[in-house]
Amino acid sequence: MIDLNADLGEGFGRWELTDDERLLSVVTSANVACGFHAGDAVTMRRVCELAAERGVTIGAQVAYHDLAGFGRRAMDVPPAELAAEVAYQIGALEVFARAAGARVAYVKPHGALYNRVVHDEEQATAVIDGVLLADPALPVLGLPGSRLLEVAGKAGLPAVTEAFADRAYTEEGTLVPRGQDGAVISDPDVVVERSLGLARLGEVDSLAGTRIEVRARSLCLHGDTPGAVELARRVRRRLEESGVRVEAFA
Repeated sequence: MIDLNADLGEGFGRWELTDDERLLSVVTSANVACGFHAGDAVTMRRVCELAAERGVTIGAQVAYHDLAGFGRRAMDVPPAELAAEVAYQIGALEVFARAAGARVAYVKPHGALYNRVVHDEEQATAVIDGVLLADPALPVLGLPGSRLLEVAGKAGLPAVTEAFADRAYTEEGTLVPRGQDGAVISDPDVVVERSLGLARLGEVDSLAGTRIEVRARSLCLHGDTPGAVELARRVRRRLEESGVRVEAFA
């Protein structure tokens, strides 16, 4: 059993990045941008309505306050400020989720924040403090072995592991930085087979060619890659044909 999640609602004003409507016909969980790295009030409301109509679980994708850099630039935010900003983003999305007859069911950091909280315990603690402020029962989605999930577990929050079929891994099980050659896997056939290996075996080949263990309950399908919708469909079809049940974790 595995969940398929995608980053959605990453438009702003008249600019659109992801094909939210079609991706919501494939994934089981939607990581909705909350306005800090992408998204705005109208977009958030629309995506929540579409997700609720399709029975897709809604998650808050929280980020550093970095619209210009799409949340992918390294930032040093004081812990108290970061905690408040995380809670603010969750609260904003919760308004639209409830208006659509749903709720925010989990939290996932985005971009630079996601990578930072793999190792930085202070920033990870700030994120969890923000989640607790918004809702002390929300599951947190993150990289296996990350400080984020460790702190979440200590705080009593469900810690949910995530894997990426279209991102290269280091031998330590972390994601290869996007600026490095080979960090993003663009061959659809490779992505589909990696998805199956992650779902069934909990294993994937690192960038160095060694087989590493990556056990995850959710698989991320990036919505901003070329052909994202068709690739997502192929991944889901391959999983289901191989006997993997595709189901939301929250």
